Amino acid sequence: MIMNLLLVFLPISLLLEYVFHAPPLWVFVTATVAIIPLADWLRKATEQVAARAGPTIGGLLNVTFGNLAELIIAIFVLLSGNVTVVKAQITGSILGNALLGLGLAILIGSFGRTRQQFSWRNAGQLNSMLFLVVIALLIPALFDYTERLPAFLAGNEGIRTNLDEYLSLGVALVLIVVYLLNLVYTLFTHKDVFALEDEPHQGPLWPVWQAAAVLVGGTALIALESELLSGALEATSSTLGLSPFFLGIVVLAVVGNFAEYIAGSYFARQGKIGLAINIAVGATIQVALFTAPLLVLISFLIGQPMNLVFASPLEMVAIVAVALTVTTVTKDGEATWFEGVLLLAVYLLLALAFYFVTPRLEGEPTALRGGVTAVQSVQPPTAATSG
Repeated sequence: MIMNLLLVFLPISLLLEYVFHAPPLWVFVTATVAIIPLADWLRKATEQVAARAGPTIGGLLNVTFGNLAELIIAIFVLLSGNVTVVKAQITGSILGNALLGLGLAILIGSFGRTRQQFSWRNAGQLNSMLFLVVIALLIPALFDYTERLPAFLAGNEGIRTNLDEYLSLGVALVLIVVYLLNLVYTLFTHKDVFALEDEPHQGPLWPVWQAAAVLVGGTALIALESELLSGALEATSSTLGLSPFFLGIVVLAVVGNFAEYIAGSYFARQGKIGLAINIAVGATIQVALFTAPLLVLISFLIGQPMNLVFASPLEMVAIVAVALTVTTVTKDGEATWFEGVLLLAVYLLLALAFYFVTPRLEGEPTALRGGVTAVQSVQPPTAATSG
């Protein structure tokens, strides 16, 4: 009932934006609240589909529909030319799904249970894909670092930039192909190995058309609210005194993936921890192997080229930490509440680090530290010092 009451924020956010032209902060807050019940309805529809098609395909659909809103947010941010925030959103989605989403699911699902068991084979496949994510995102960064000094000595930074873009395009195509082949592997050729335990559905089943309509309609409304969020991003950043980089890596990433957090926690509470892991880690893999490469291709089509080079070493360390932490927690095929706490702790530590980091945004003559925007002024040499 509470979730349905929160649906009132959907028309409120639209009225504030298009009728009353309210301050962006209010639009940002109401749109965020409106996404919560929409994500819950998306979860209900996904459960209905899972009851008919099986939990594996149901989990895949949940990941797909959840990441669609995130993809739309990123496209709008790309159109504004803020590539760094899009990259931050990608990193934040990887961290949020694998650490925050999975940590909440394990913790909530552990109430009243000593431990939760799941398929270690399925977890092992997901963990292998996570390490592919690490390798795929490390290669462009290491390539950029390798070519940086020769390009600087040659006095031609443009060549290095072009090489980064060409390599990112190649990496993006490889990752998309691998992701599609992984779907064939887990859903068709080896579905008997990776199929999750099927449990009888409780309650009446919706007609197929109703479940499909809720999935499509819920996704469209989440995308609409996500558009409001992206439009209010810059002004909200100034109002709250937070850097766009931090909002991208924490706030936008959490909002864009809220459907996965709700669905994962709900299924874990129902004792379906295997499906919850599939949603959380599967969403992480889809962001890195499909959403991010797709954004690279889209960025070239819309004239805002984006590469896969993450300038901050902290972002790369964070992605490595995700793979190591998730593998450690899930390798034995069971989870306890304290392991959920560990995942949440790693996420909070990384979020703190990103709050205090000083990003360099393309085209911005500012340095952002501790969420406070500080203008750096460089004084030209005076006559007394230039000689």
